[in-house]
Amino acid sequence: MESTNTLFPVFLKTETAHFLIVGGGNVGLEKTETLLKQNPNVKITIVATYFHDNLKEIIQKYNNVTAIERVFGEDDLVGKDYVIIATDKPEVNRAVRELARSKGIKVNAADQPALCDFYLGSIVNKGSLKIAISTNGKSPVLARRMREYFTEVIPDNIENNIESLNQLRSNHKGNFQEKLADLNKITSVINGSKTKKTERNVKKLVLDITILFMVFFIGFGLSKFISYDDILLHAKNIPNAFYGMLLVGFFAQLVDGAVGLGYGVTCATSMMLLGINLPAISGSIHTAEMFSSGISGYSHYKFGNVNKKLFYWLAIPGVLGAISGALLLIYLGNKYQTITYALLSIYTMSIGIRLIIIAYRKVSKKQKVNHAGSLGFTGGFFDAFAGGGWGPIVTSTLLAKGRKSSYVVGTVSLAEFFVTLAAAITFFSSLGISHWYIILGLILGGSIAAPLAAKLAGKLPQKTALLFVAFLVIVFSLRILVKIM
Repeated sequence: MESTNTLFPVFLKTETAHFLIVGGGNVGLEKTETLLKQNPNVKITIVATYFHDNLKEIIQKYNNVTAIERVFGEDDLVGKDYVIIATDKPEVNRAVRELARSKGIKVNAADQPALCDFYLGSIVNKGSLKIAISTNGKSPVLARRMREYFTEVIPDNIENNIESLNQLRSNHKGNFQEKLADLNKITSVINGSKTKKTERNVKKLVLDITILFMVFFIGFGLSKFISYDDILLHAKNIPNAFYGMLLVGFFAQLVDGAVGLGYGVTCATSMMLLGINLPAISGSIHTAEMFSSGISGYSHYKFGNVNKKLFYWLAIPGVLGAISGALLLIYLGNKYQTITYALLSIYTMSIGIRLIIIAYRKVSKKQKVNHAGSLGFTGGFFDAFAGGGWGPIVTSTLLAKGRKSSYVVGTVSLAEFFVTLAAAITFFSSLGISHWYIILGLILGGSIAAPLAAKLAGKLPQKTALLFVAFLVIVFSLRILVKIM
């Protein structure tokens, strides 16, 4: 089928260009910010009867931005190179467009492709690298999503590579063909073959470990603790806690996989209300969570929600923290159970309060993530020690840095698999399997919810989910404290 996309992408040098923006509302503000982000010195004149408060601040800040508070007039086109129409009045937009075209001036009309001579695409900026994305005016939202994707996957240090290639290009003594051949050879590593191979290896590793541990868990449990007669007996007399944990596991994993937190603290507070031994609580949670997080992590990798560099910085220290936290809980839980119960209840209640803060927090601008290794260790330690906290600590910190929600959730979920695996092995080797029906309920509920949660990543209303989880955690924690007293 013949392509109907006849756009020819170009990159303008805006040092000598003069833009006229007609309209000073939200759209006018957005277009002004877009132009200034690419060139803070670009000359802009804005004509409008109303100016957004943020736009007024920009006008005061930049000497190269001029504001004229009145209705548009034909004389406003004098000396202008490009016109951007940003009003909500169709008749005004058409009139401005016809006047501009009669004078040979190119026009962009926000959300009106038929009136446009050019589009302002979504732009990816990484040092000297600039990528403009357009959907031919059909879906600006998709263009923004593609910009977010490329901004995330292109490394921040790409500028170093560009400078090195520029030096090589400048110093190369060969002819044009030799220079081109060498540059092609050097940059060939950018193709996706190695990336795809790495993705397949990681996916296979996660799946193999999950299956292996599941077989080991079932086999060891059957051979050491549960005989054939016991299985028949338990099948006839399954405790009500199994069905409760089935629902808890499903809901906790649905929220955890979709918004990146809540699984451990929801399960931990529920199990503390049942009076389960503390090390067994965290051990059961991590044994169960290992399966669901493996499926969740695999699903997120399949949907392309994982930042590999951040994953390694979280997973390796997180594993070390999980082992440390598990060993400490085993020691304290056996000797000082009542005190530890109180401490963990206070901790889970503080996590509930933190979830409320996260729910009402405004989205921050993207910032560099420093000390990701320390963040991973801290999250792993408290997650193993308290039965939960990896998401509220790690995910909330990354979201506070302005990182994209789906990538944060996907990366944290995949790293969580290895953290829970380390904690589960530590508890498993020290305690064996206890309360198998609770573990089984959490496994089945969480495993059913994991693929659905991955599809919902970034789509589930985060504020509602967080407030609901926070409410449950705080109420459960208070009940535990009252019960102890």
